[in-house]
Amino acid sequence: MTRSQGHGRGLLRALLLGASLCLFALPAAAQGLVPTDFFNAPIDPASPTGVEANVLSFNAKTNTVEASGGVVLKSSGYIVTGEKLIYDRNTNSVKMAGAVTVTDPSGNVMETTDLDITGGMKQAFFNALTITAYDGSRITADSADYDSVLQSIYNNASYAPCGECIDGKGRRIGWSVNASKIVHSSDDNSVTLENSTLYLLGIPVAWVPYLWLPDLSESALSRAPRPSVSYAEDTGVGVGVSVNVYGNKWTDVWLSPKFFSRQGFLLGAEWEQRFENGSFRVRASGINQWDPGAFGTEVGNRDWRGAIQTSGTFTPIENWETGWSYTAFSDAGYLEDYALTTAKSTTNEVYATHVSEQTYFDIRLQQFNQLGVTVTDADQNKQGANLPVTRFEHIIDLEDDMGRLAFEGHLRNVVRNANSTTAVNGVNYVYGYQGTKTHATLQASWQKQIVGGGGFVFTPYVGGRADFSYYDGKSVLLPGEASLLSATPIAAIDVRYPLMASNGADVHIIEPIAQLVYRGSDTTMLGITNDDAQSFVFDDTNLFSYNRFSGYDRQETGLRANIGGRYQANFDNGSYLELIGGQSFQLAGANAFSSVDHANTGVGGGLGNSASYAVLGAYGSFTPGLTFGAKTQLDTSAWTLARFGAGASYSADGYGATLDYRYIRANPGLGQLLDQHEITGGLTIPVADYWSLKTNAAWDLSANSWLQVGGGVVYDDGYLTFGANAQRNGATHTSPNSTSVLATFAIKAPAGLNVGYSGAVPTPNF
Repeated sequence: MTRSQGHGRGLLRALLLGASLCLFALPAAAQGLVPTDFFNAPIDPASPTGVEANVLSFNAKTNTVEASGGVVLKSSGYIVTGEKLIYDRNTNSVKMAGAVTVTDPSGNVMETTDLDITGGMKQAFFNALTITAYDGSRITADSADYDSVLQSIYNNASYAPCGECIDGKGRRIGWSVNASKIVHSSDDNSVTLENSTLYLLGIPVAWVPYLWLPDLSESALSRAPRPSVSYAEDTGVGVGVSVNVYGNKWTDVWLSPKFFSRQGFLLGAEWEQRFENGSFRVRASGINQWDPGAFGTEVGNRDWRGAIQTSGTFTPIENWETGWSYTAFSDAGYLEDYALTTAKSTTNEVYATHVSEQTYFDIRLQQFNQLGVTVTDADQNKQGANLPVTRFEHIIDLEDDMGRLAFEGHLRNVVRNANSTTAVNGVNYVYGYQGTKTHATLQASWQKQIVGGGGFVFTPYVGGRADFSYYDGKSVLLPGEASLLSATPIAAIDVRYPLMASNGADVHIIEPIAQLVYRGSDTTMLGITNDDAQSFVFDDTNLFSYNRFSGYDRQETGLRANIGGRYQANFDNGSYLELIGGQSFQLAGANAFSSVDHANTGVGGGLGNSASYAVLGAYGSFTPGLTFGAKTQLDTSAWTLARFGAGASYSADGYGATLDYRYIRANPGLGQLLDQHEITGGLTIPVADYWSLKTNAAWDLSANSWLQVGGGVVYDDGYLTFGANAQRNGATHTSPNSTSVLATFAIKAPAGLNVGYSGAVPTPNF
């Protein structure tokens, strides 16, 4: 059996190879023949040892281990190189076969063949192992061995991704794991740790009696226990830890007790079950609150609180995935109050998805729940449920370069128990109507890119869309049943004329673009009620789109022309510039953006008139470390700015800076009575090795007052990152006069490991 030691493999593959090879790493003599007693010479057990090779093979029949391909052994200043090293477990012998080169600490070189490594020196390496893997990580162990099922067993072992984890100035960095036993299986690349302890900067912070990891290169210590500390005025100080009480290749069970000084003990449990083709997870937690009155009029004012969360994914057959997620809770504020999530909503769903090279299909049953300390049952009734929502896409590339056929379908059945409404400065919004709405659509199209004479690129598009919608009319805001059956022919052509110039180093591309898009219908509200096409901003990203609405319930109509262009430049010093801009014109037919729905989609968005706002985007970098970008909407009827935003960032030598400016003109039709006009900035300053200070501020130019201010500190040595950032909001912020703290923690390794936490920490209100 053979396993490759490629540099792109995980930490555990490096661990297996390094541990195997280090058994054989021995110094050699400097000149001439190797003295007969050389390997019995005394050694320094503290001297560094390194092992490298490309391939490791284990032969169960002959009970031998073979390393081959660029084998390099380093110890006590000696370097031994060769193409093959063989460890015979029957005779307990180690031999470097073939041509061997030995370099001594003085730089003298000896060449020989078939070098045997024997005696007390070999035994010393068996009893005190130090393995340095290709990525710089290091494993130490008192002993190591293999069994008949290709398991590597390390006793009193430790792993550190940063080698000795001592930097050039003698300071402890990074993280490491110590365990009484580490067992690595070559069959599934899993690893089992017994009595393991996680060290940060040399300090032990977490212990677990038993831990099984499927593949350290992918999940690593992501499932290791983490102590947690929190504080909130309603719950008091919270201190807890997660403990793995049972674990093996297929199952893990965790208990997560946590004590809150004001509310008592919260007990959490988690069960994860893995299978060959998937896994599922169940989490449950609950608490009998000591002081429920601490939550006042909020939904948390009750004796018993808790939640159950479950999720799972399976791949029953090729190209298919099925799964579910479900959360049930005593109240919508529980998970937030006890810092169990930072999410503002959850989705209960069952789904099946098919993805292949040419086909996509997805069907889901979905229920949406809001989370928050003020969310009531009445608020939950306003959330629509998709029972079901289905989407499919299929493409066919025709032979003989005859273009591409595309088919797309969508079905959404929305059930809502109450109207979802709000009002902003006297402007009413209806985000969803009580009752049941069904909308099905099917679209088919053909398009082909044609390159004509002189470099013109023509892309004709022909298609059609059919819609069926039904609404049962249970809302008093939109009473009465309604149905709609619509067919919309679609035709478009996209014409581009890219022009390129180059002086051998710099490259410039100018690309004029013109589009004509026709949708032969005057029905823009295809869904009767608008549930999925409520967000809209016109800018350079959708300037050349055939339908700019975000969902299926709305569509553009009539004949529209989109005119503009793109300029790109790439310079030999690595800098670049991209500009894209233009304008859209309604030439004939109903303008969908002047047809307002109850969610006020597109009001004042720049497309309601026959000539739209002009839009422009600019992006680039003219010096290493500095990037910038800007977007603008220009009202050409009055030559005034409707929107403008610009930002720049700089990063080099540990220093960093960001600056952003945003302007949005007042839009009374949306209830926005004042201009939004603000500037924000951030600064990162390295204050010591691995340590940086961060600060940020924002100013509300319209109100002439501060909007936000914050700052924090972060430590990052390349293997370990942690820090905290506090933020205070001003009176005009969307969360006025509030304070938040963001904590960050992550452990990293060269093979790609990067796990940790970044999220809000509950803080007292003031």
